Amino acid sequence: MSTPRPSSPAPQAPASPDRIYRSPSGIAAGVLLLAITGWLGIDAIVVGHGRTPWLALAVLILVVPAVTAFTLRPAVLANEHRLRVRNPLRVITLPWGQIEMFRSGYTNEVFDKSGTKYQLWAVPVSLRARKRAASKQARIEAGERGGRGRGRGLFGPGPVGVPGGPAPEPEGPARAEGDRIMDELKDLLQSRGPAATSQGDVTVRWAYEVIAPVIVGAVLLAILSAVA
Repeated sequence: MSTPRPSSPAPQAPASPDRIYRSPSGIAAGVLLLAITGWLGIDAIVVGHGRTPWLALAVLILVVPAVTAFTLRPAVLANEHRLRVRNPLRVITLPWGQIEMFRSGYTNEVFDKSGTKYQLWAVPVSLRARKRAASKQARIEAGERGGRGRGRGLFGPGPVGVPGGPAPEPEGPARAEGDRIMDELKDLLQSRGPAATSQGDVTVRWAYEVIAPVIVGAVLLAILSAVA
């Protein structure tokens, strides 16, 4: 009588490198704010008198994690199996098979199959960037229309301005950086959504490493203000 073979474990999805999307302007603003806060706070701790050093310490404990959470922390990480959204106070992991759609308006958002909406903090909407991209696209289209006339180039017949050969192909419509990122995410959803390795449950984890020091700093600041 043969011994039954033990069942093999379910295959796991192979590792896939992440595409990381972040906001350069948010990072720059965060570094600047942290530098100013640290300079003022440390100066108050070192040279302050009475309760001033303690108040400065409480403000640093409150402000530094909050500024970090809203500027340096946000990121969107996408690979072939899932989308990971790192927002200021939460980390949301969405397998592609659980994503219903992306939507862009005044903010960029992702919806799961249950209709729950999550904002993509790391991919902000810039109306100014959209306006610049629209102006650039209008100039490109105007240039293409102006270069369609036929004439004789330097080395034979061809489009005017292109010696003896065809005009270069356009690189594609000009898009704002945030809109370009959303296009990439939509393409990933379309191609990876049905894959077997892109299924699973949506998970949400609160960033207690950010929330806890903010609460501690706020409580300490309230106590120091109350005993004044």
